[in-house]
Amino acid sequence: MTDEPLDFKPSSGFSMGVELELQILNSRDYNLARDAADLIGQLEKTPHPGAVKPEITESMIEINTSIHREYGALAEELKRIRDAVAQAAARMNLRIAGGGSHPFHKWTDRRIYPTERFKHLLELYGYLAKQFTIFGQHVHVGVPNGDEALYLTHILSRYVPHFIALSASSPFQQGEDTSYQSSRLNTVSAFPLSGQVPFVHSWSEFLEYFNKMRGFGIVESMKDFYWDIRPKPEYGTVEIRVFDTPLTVERAAVLAAYMQSLARYILTERPLAPSRDVYALYNYNRFQACRYGLAGQLVDAYSRRRVVIREDILDMIRVIARHAGELGAAAALEQLAAGVAADGSDARWLRESYRSHGSLNDVARMQSELWMGSALVSA
Repeated sequence: MTDEPLDFKPSSGFSMGVELELQILNSRDYNLARDAADLIGQLEKTPHPGAVKPEITESMIEINTSIHREYGALAEELKRIRDAVAQAAARMNLRIAGGGSHPFHKWTDRRIYPTERFKHLLELYGYLAKQFTIFGQHVHVGVPNGDEALYLTHILSRYVPHFIALSASSPFQQGEDTSYQSSRLNTVSAFPLSGQVPFVHSWSEFLEYFNKMRGFGIVESMKDFYWDIRPKPEYGTVEIRVFDTPLTVERAAVLAAYMQSLARYILTERPLAPSRDVYALYNYNRFQACRYGLAGQLVDAYSRRRVVIREDILDMIRVIARHAGELGAAAALEQLAAGVAADGSDARWLRESYRSHGSLNDVARMQSELWMGSALVSA
Protein backbone atom coordinates (compact mmCIF):
# COMPACT_ATOMS: atom_id res chain seq x y z
CA MET A 1 0.00 0.00 0.00
CA THR A 2 1.31 3.42 -0.93
CA ASP A 3 1.46 6.43 1.36
CA GLU A 4 2.15 8.95 -1.40
CA PRO A 5 0.45 12.32 -0.83
CA LEU A 6 -2.69 13.06 -2.84
CA ASP A 7 -1.59 16.43 -4.20
CA PHE A 8 -4.03 18.22 -6.49
CA LYS A 9 -2.38 19.24 -9.75
CA PRO A 10 -3.94 22.55 -10.84
CA SER A 11 -5.57 23.02 -14.24
CA SER A 12 -6.99 26.14 -15.80
CA GLY A 13 -9.17 27.33 -18.63
CA PHE A 14 -11.86 24.64 -18.24
CA SER A 15 -9.84 22.19 -20.28
CA MET A 16 -11.53 18.88 -21.04
CA GLY A 17 -10.78 15.36 -22.11
CA VAL A 18 -12.92 12.34 -22.95
CA GLU A 19 -12.63 8.60 -22.34
CA LEU A 20 -14.90 6.20 -24.24
CA GLU A 21 -15.35 2.50 -23.52
CA LEU A 22 -16.22 0.64 -26.72
CA GLN A 23 -17.61 -2.73 -27.73
CA ILE A 24 -15.62 -5.16 -29.88
CA LEU A 25 -17.96 -7.31 -32.00
CA ASN A 26 -17.46 -10.20 -34.37
CA SER A 27 -18.84 -9.80 -37.89
CA ARG A 28 -20.89 -13.02 -37.91
CA ASP A 29 -23.63 -12.62 -35.33
CA TYR A 30 -22.36 -9.34 -33.80
CA ASN A 31 -21.81 -10.83 -30.36
CA LEU A 32 -18.89 -9.52 -28.33
CA ALA A 33 -15.48 -10.78 -29.45
CA ARG A 34 -12.43 -11.44 -27.30
CA ASP A 35 -9.92 -9.58 -29.47
CA ALA A 36 -8.89 -6.51 -27.46
CA ALA A 37 -5.21 -7.48 -27.27
CA ASP A 38 -4.91 -8.14 -31.01
CA LEU A 39 -6.78 -4.96 -31.89
CA ILE A 40 -4.56 -2.86 -29.62
CA GLY A 41 -1.52 -4.54 -31.16
CA GLN A 42 -2.79 -3.66 -34.64
CA LEU A 43 -3.31 -0.03 -33.61
CA GLU A 44 0.20 0.20 -32.20
CA LYS A 45 1.48 -0.21 -35.77
CA THR A 46 -0.49 2.80 -37.03
CA PRO A 47 0.04 6.39 -35.88
CA HIS A 48 -3.13 7.88 -34.43
CA PRO A 49 -4.06 10.64 -31.98
CA GLY A 50 -5.06 9.96 -28.40
CA ALA A 51 -4.60 6.60 -26.72
CA VAL A 52 -6.22 3.17 -26.94
CA LYS A 53 -6.13 0.99 -23.83
CA PRO A 54 -7.52 -2.33 -22.61
CA GLU A 55 -10.48 -2.47 -20.26
CA ILE A 56 -11.53 -5.03 -17.69
CA THR A 57 -12.63 -7.74 -20.15
CA GLU A 58 -11.18 -8.82 -23.48
CA SER A 59 -14.28 -7.60 -25.33
CA MET A 60 -13.67 -3.91 -24.58
CA ILE A 61 -11.26 -1.13 -25.35
CA GLU A 62 -11.03 2.41 -24.04
CA ILE A 63 -10.05 5.39 -26.16
CA ASN A 64 -8.71 8.58 -24.56
CA THR A 65 -8.42 12.00 -26.14
CA SER A 66 -5.74 14.53 -25.39
CA ILE A 67 -6.57 17.72 -23.47
CA HIS A 68 -8.70 20.33 -25.25
CA ARG A 69 -10.11 23.75 -24.51
CA GLU A 70 -12.63 23.92 -27.37
CA TYR A 71 -15.40 21.63 -28.55
CA GLY A 72 -14.37 21.74 -32.22
CA ALA A 73 -10.85 20.43 -31.59
CA LEU A 74 -12.18 17.71 -29.30
CA ALA A 75 -14.75 16.59 -31.88
CA GLU A 76 -12.13 16.49 -34.60
CA GLU A 77 -9.74 14.37 -32.55
CA LEU A 78 -12.50 11.96 -31.56
CA LYS A 79 -13.35 11.46 -35.23
CA ARG A 80 -9.70 10.80 -36.10
CA ILE A 81 -9.36 8.25 -33.29
CA ARG A 82 -12.62 6.65 -34.41
CA ASP A 83 -11.38 6.31 -37.96
CA ALA A 84 -8.12 4.70 -36.85
CA VAL A 85 -9.88 2.22 -34.55
CA ALA A 86 -12.58 1.42 -37.09
CA GLN A 87 -10.11 0.83 -39.91
CA ALA A 88 -7.92 -1.41 -37.74
CA ALA A 89 -10.98 -3.39 -36.62
CA ALA A 90 -12.25 -3.78 -40.19
CA ARG A 91 -8.87 -5.17 -41.29
CA MET A 92 -9.31 -7.85 -38.60
CA ASN A 93 -12.92 -8.50 -39.66
CA LEU A 94 -14.12 -7.03 -36.36
CA ARG A 95 -16.71 -4.37 -35.67
CA ILE A 96 -16.74 -1.58 -33.09
CA ALA A 97 -19.89 -0.17 -31.50
CA GLY A 98 -20.94 2.48 -29.05
CA GLY A 99 -23.80 2.09 -26.61
CA GLY A 100 -23.81 1.57 -22.86
CA SER A 101 -24.50 -2.16 -23.05
CA HIS A 102 -24.31 -4.94 -25.60
CA PRO A 103 -27.85 -6.08 -26.44
CA PHE A 104 -27.50 -9.83 -25.90
CA HIS A 105 -24.07 -10.96 -24.71
CA LYS A 106 -23.86 -13.22 -21.64
CA TRP A 107 -21.53 -12.07 -18.87
CA THR A 108 -20.51 -15.68 -18.19
CA ASP A 109 -18.79 -15.74 -21.60
CA ARG A 110 -16.48 -12.84 -20.80
CA ARG A 111 -12.79 -13.19 -19.97
CA ILE A 112 -10.81 -10.77 -17.82
CA TYR A 113 -8.04 -8.87 -19.62
CA PRO A 114 -4.78 -10.23 -18.13
CA THR A 115 -3.34 -7.25 -16.24
CA GLU A 116 -2.50 -7.36 -12.54
CA ARG A 117 -5.13 -4.75 -11.68
CA PHE A 118 -7.93 -6.47 -13.59
CA LYS A 119 -7.03 -9.86 -12.12
CA HIS A 120 -7.10 -8.26 -8.67
CA LEU A 121 -10.56 -6.85 -9.36
CA LEU A 122 -11.80 -10.30 -10.40
CA GLU A 123 -10.44 -11.79 -7.19
CA LEU A 124 -11.98 -8.98 -5.13
CA TYR A 125 -15.39 -8.62 -6.77
CA GLY A 126 -15.99 -12.07 -8.25
CA TYR A 127 -18.71 -12.24 -10.90
CA LEU A 128 -19.27 -8.47 -10.72
CA ALA A 129 -15.97 -8.01 -12.55
CA LYS A 130 -17.32 -9.84 -15.62
CA GLN A 131 -20.67 -8.09 -15.33
CA PHE A 132 -18.69 -4.86 -15.56
CA THR A 133 -18.64 -5.41 -19.34
CA ILE A 134 -20.61 -2.21 -19.72
CA PHE A 135 -19.57 0.86 -21.60
CA GLY A 136 -19.39 4.45 -20.41
CA GLN A 137 -18.13 7.88 -21.38
CA HIS A 138 -16.05 9.74 -18.82
CA VAL A 139 -15.58 13.50 -19.16
CA HIS A 140 -12.79 15.35 -17.35
CA VAL A 141 -12.97 19.11 -16.79
CA GLY A 142 -9.96 21.03 -15.49
CA VAL A 143 -10.21 22.99 -12.22
CA PRO A 144 -7.63 25.20 -10.47
CA ASN A 145 -7.46 23.46 -7.08
CA GLY A 146 -8.93 20.83 -4.81
CA ASP A 147 -11.37 23.14 -3.05
CA GLU A 148 -12.87 24.16 -6.39
CA ALA A 149 -12.98 20.51 -7.45
CA LEU A 150 -15.08 19.59 -4.42
CA TYR A 151 -17.41 22.56 -4.91
CA LEU A 152 -17.93 21.62 -8.56
CA THR A 153 -18.50 17.97 -7.64
CA HIS A 154 -21.20 18.84 -5.10
CA ILE A 155 -23.05 21.23 -7.44
CA LEU A 156 -22.79 18.92 -10.47
CA SER A 157 -24.45 16.20 -8.40
CA ARG A 158 -27.72 18.12 -8.77
CA TYR A 159 -27.38 17.70 -12.56
CA VAL A 160 -26.48 14.01 -12.69
CA PRO A 161 -29.98 13.18 -14.05
CA HIS A 162 -29.18 15.44 -17.03
CA PHE A 163 -26.04 13.48 -17.87
CA ILE A 164 -27.80 10.13 -17.53
CA ALA A 165 -30.83 11.08 -19.62
CA LEU A 166 -28.79 12.76 -22.35
CA SER A 167 -26.51 9.76 -22.83
CA ALA A 168 -28.86 6.85 -22.10
CA SER A 169 -28.05 4.04 -24.53
CA SER A 170 -28.37 0.76 -22.62
CA PRO A 171 -32.00 -0.37 -22.83
CA PHE A 172 -31.07 -4.01 -23.49
CA GLN A 173 -29.19 -6.44 -21.24
CA GLN A 174 -28.62 -10.17 -21.68
CA GLY A 175 -31.10 -10.35 -24.57
CA GLU A 176 -33.95 -8.58 -22.74
CA ASP A 177 -35.49 -5.13 -22.81
CA THR A 178 -34.86 -3.84 -19.30
CA SER A 179 -37.54 -1.11 -19.45
CA TYR A 180 -34.74 1.30 -18.49
CA GLN A 181 -33.27 3.97 -20.72
CA SER A 182 -29.90 3.41 -18.99
CA SER A 183 -29.57 -0.01 -17.37
CA ARG A 184 -25.79 0.26 -17.23
CA LEU A 185 -25.71 2.19 -13.97
CA ASN A 186 -27.52 -0.60 -12.13
CA THR A 187 -24.36 -2.66 -12.57
CA VAL A 188 -22.15 0.16 -11.30
CA SER A 189 -24.36 0.54 -8.22
CA ALA A 190 -23.59 -3.02 -7.16
CA PHE A 191 -20.01 -2.08 -6.28
CA PRO A 192 -19.46 -1.20 -2.61
CA LEU A 193 -17.40 1.92 -3.36
CA SER A 194 -19.87 3.43 -5.83
CA GLY A 195 -22.19 6.33 -5.09
CA GLN A 196 -21.23 9.87 -4.14
CA VAL A 197 -18.22 11.72 -2.84
CA PRO A 198 -18.38 12.45 0.94
CA PHE A 199 -19.97 15.78 1.87
CA VAL A 200 -16.78 17.67 2.65
CA HIS A 201 -16.00 21.22 1.56
CA SER A 202 -12.22 21.52 1.44
CA TRP A 203 -9.40 19.49 -0.01
CA SER A 204 -7.87 19.15 3.44
CA GLU A 205 -11.10 17.58 4.71
CA PHE A 206 -11.15 15.26 1.72
CA LEU A 207 -7.56 14.20 2.36
CA GLU A 208 -8.49 13.38 5.94
CA TYR A 209 -11.31 11.16 4.67
CA PHE A 210 -9.14 9.53 2.00
CA ASN A 211 -6.29 8.82 4.41
CA LYS A 212 -8.72 7.28 6.87
CA MET A 213 -10.08 4.95 4.18
CA ARG A 214 -6.54 4.12 3.09
CA GLY A 215 -5.57 3.49 6.69
CA PHE A 216 -8.42 1.01 7.02
CA GLY A 217 -7.01 -0.82 3.97
CA ILE A 218 -10.19 -0.20 1.94
CA VAL A 219 -8.58 1.83 -0.86
CA GLU A 220 -5.11 2.47 -2.23
CA SER A 221 -5.85 5.18 -4.80
CA MET A 222 -8.68 7.26 -6.26
CA LYS A 223 -9.20 4.51 -8.84
CA ASP A 224 -10.74 2.38 -6.09
CA PHE A 225 -13.71 4.74 -5.77
CA TYR A 226 -16.42 4.12 -8.37
CA TRP A 227 -18.24 7.36 -7.56
CA ASP A 228 -20.49 8.91 -10.16
CA ILE A 229 -18.40 12.08 -9.96
CA ARG A 230 -14.91 12.12 -8.50
CA PRO A 231 -11.99 14.50 -8.23
CA LYS A 232 -8.88 13.33 -10.09
CA PRO A 233 -6.05 15.14 -8.35
CA GLU A 234 -3.29 13.70 -10.54
CA TYR A 235 -4.97 15.28 -13.59
CA GLY A 236 -6.32 18.39 -11.90
CA THR A 237 -9.85 17.53 -13.02
CA VAL A 238 -13.34 16.58 -11.96
CA GLU A 239 -14.45 13.40 -13.72
CA ILE A 240 -18.09 12.67 -14.60
CA ARG A 241 -18.66 8.91 -14.91
CA VAL A 242 -22.43 8.46 -15.36
CA PHE A 243 -22.65 8.91 -19.14
CA ASP A 244 -23.41 5.80 -21.19
CA THR A 245 -21.14 5.58 -24.23
CA PRO A 246 -23.07 7.33 -27.02
CA LEU A 247 -23.69 5.64 -30.35
CA THR A 248 -21.42 8.13 -32.17
CA VAL A 249 -18.30 10.11 -31.30
CA GLU A 250 -20.06 13.24 -32.55
CA ARG A 251 -22.61 12.80 -29.77
CA ALA A 252 -19.82 12.18 -27.27
CA ALA A 253 -18.23 15.52 -28.15
CA VAL A 254 -21.55 17.37 -27.78
CA LEU A 255 -22.10 15.86 -24.32
CA ALA A 256 -18.59 16.91 -23.28
CA ALA A 257 -19.32 20.45 -24.47
CA TYR A 258 -22.45 20.55 -22.31
CA MET A 259 -20.48 19.37 -19.32
CA GLN A 260 -17.71 21.94 -19.94
CA SER A 261 -20.19 24.81 -20.35
CA LEU A 262 -22.09 23.82 -17.21
CA ALA A 263 -18.84 23.63 -15.23
CA ARG A 264 -17.80 27.09 -16.40
CA TYR A 265 -21.18 28.50 -15.35
CA ILE A 266 -20.95 26.87 -11.92
CA LEU A 267 -17.40 27.92 -11.15
CA THR A 268 -17.60 31.47 -12.46
CA GLU A 269 -21.09 32.41 -11.23
CA ARG A 270 -21.28 30.09 -8.19
CA PRO A 271 -25.09 30.03 -8.40
CA LEU A 272 -25.69 27.48 -5.65
CA ALA A 273 -24.25 26.38 -2.33
CA PRO A 274 -23.54 22.71 -1.67
CA SER A 275 -26.53 21.07 0.02
CA ARG A 276 -26.97 17.76 1.80
CA ASP A 277 -30.50 17.70 0.41
CA VAL A 278 -29.06 17.03 -3.04
CA TYR A 279 -27.65 13.77 -1.73
CA ALA A 280 -30.83 12.95 0.21
CA LEU A 281 -32.68 13.07 -3.11
CA TYR A 282 -29.81 11.73 -5.19
CA ASN A 283 -30.74 8.07 -5.59
CA TYR A 284 -34.37 8.88 -6.39
CA ASN A 285 -33.41 11.42 -9.05
CA ARG A 286 -30.78 9.08 -10.45
CA PHE A 287 -33.34 6.28 -10.71
CA GLN A 288 -35.81 8.54 -12.52
CA ALA A 289 -33.19 9.38 -15.15
CA CYS A 290 -32.09 5.76 -15.59
CA ARG A 291 -35.63 4.43 -15.80
CA TYR A 292 -37.40 7.11 -17.80
CA GLY A 293 -34.64 9.19 -19.41
CA LEU A 294 -35.75 12.63 -20.61
CA ALA A 295 -39.32 11.90 -19.48
CA GLY A 296 -38.25 11.28 -15.91
CA GLN A 297 -38.91 13.69 -13.06
CA LEU A 298 -36.41 15.02 -10.58
CA VAL A 299 -36.99 16.75 -7.29
CA ASP A 300 -34.94 19.97 -7.15
CA ALA A 301 -33.36 20.19 -3.72
CA TYR A 302 -33.10 23.96 -3.98
CA SER A 303 -36.56 24.96 -5.23
CA ARG A 304 -38.26 21.88 -3.71
CA ARG A 305 -40.21 21.50 -6.95
CA ARG A 306 -40.65 18.41 -9.10
CA VAL A 307 -39.51 19.06 -12.69
CA VAL A 308 -39.40 17.00 -15.88
CA ILE A 309 -35.79 16.25 -16.76
CA ARG A 310 -36.30 17.28 -20.39
CA GLU A 311 -37.55 20.74 -19.37
CA ASP A 312 -34.83 21.13 -16.75
CA ILE A 313 -32.15 20.45 -19.38
CA LEU A 314 -33.65 22.93 -21.83
CA ASP A 315 -33.82 25.57 -19.10
CA MET A 316 -30.18 24.97 -18.19
CA ILE A 317 -29.02 25.14 -21.81
CA ARG A 318 -30.58 28.62 -21.97
CA VAL A 319 -28.92 29.63 -18.69
CA ILE A 320 -25.42 28.56 -19.78
CA ALA A 321 -25.69 29.74 -23.40
CA ARG A 322 -23.31 32.65 -22.80
CA HIS A 323 -20.69 30.34 -21.33
CA ALA A 324 -21.08 27.91 -24.22
CA GLY A 325 -20.55 30.78 -26.64
CA GLU A 326 -17.36 31.90 -24.92
CA LEU A 327 -16.08 28.33 -25.03
CA GLY A 328 -16.85 27.93 -28.73
CA ALA A 329 -19.61 25.42 -28.03
CA ALA A 330 -22.75 27.38 -28.94
CA ALA A 331 -23.51 25.23 -31.99
CA ALA A 332 -23.04 22.04 -29.98
CA LEU A 333 -25.55 23.14 -27.35
CA GLU A 334 -28.03 24.28 -29.99
CA GLN A 335 -27.80 20.81 -31.51
CA LEU A 336 -28.27 19.24 -28.09
CA ALA A 337 -31.32 21.38 -27.34
CA ALA A 338 -32.95 20.50 -30.66
CA GLY A 339 -32.55 16.79 -29.94
CA VAL A 340 -33.93 17.13 -26.41
CA ALA A 341 -36.93 19.14 -27.61
CA ALA A 342 -37.66 16.41 -30.18
CA ASP A 343 -37.38 13.73 -27.45
CA GLY A 344 -34.48 12.09 -29.28
CA SER A 345 -32.13 9.70 -27.51
CA ASP A 346 -29.83 6.81 -28.30
CA ALA A 347 -32.00 4.49 -26.19
CA ARG A 348 -35.01 5.40 -28.30
CA TRP A 349 -33.04 4.79 -31.51
CA LEU A 350 -32.01 1.34 -30.26
CA ARG A 351 -35.56 0.36 -29.37
CA GLU A 352 -36.89 1.62 -32.69
CA SER A 353 -34.20 -0.39 -34.49
CA TYR A 354 -35.34 -3.51 -32.65
CA ARG A 355 -38.99 -2.88 -33.49
CA SER A 356 -38.07 -2.42 -37.14
CA HIS A 357 -35.90 -5.52 -37.46
CA GLY A 358 -37.07 -7.85 -34.68
CA SER A 359 -33.53 -9.03 -33.98
CA LEU A 360 -31.01 -7.91 -31.38
CA ASN A 361 -28.28 -9.21 -33.67
CA ASP A 362 -29.44 -6.63 -36.19
CA VAL A 363 -29.49 -3.97 -33.49
CA ALA A 364 -25.84 -4.71 -32.66
CA ARG A 365 -24.98 -4.68 -36.36
CA MET A 366 -26.65 -1.30 -36.82
CA GLN A 367 -24.87 0.05 -33.73
CA SER A 368 -21.53 -0.89 -35.25
CA GLU A 369 -22.42 0.56 -38.64
CA LEU A 370 -23.44 3.81 -37.01
CA TRP A 371 -20.26 4.10 -34.93
CA MET A 372 -17.79 3.00 -37.63
CA GLY A 373 -19.39 5.05 -40.39
CA SER A 374 -17.38 5.53 -43.57
CA ALA A 375 -14.45 3.50 -42.24
CA LEU A 376 -16.61 0.38 -42.45
CA VAL A 377 -17.78 1.20 -45.96
CA SER A 378 -14.19 1.66 -47.19
CA ALA A 379 -12.81 -1.47 -45.49
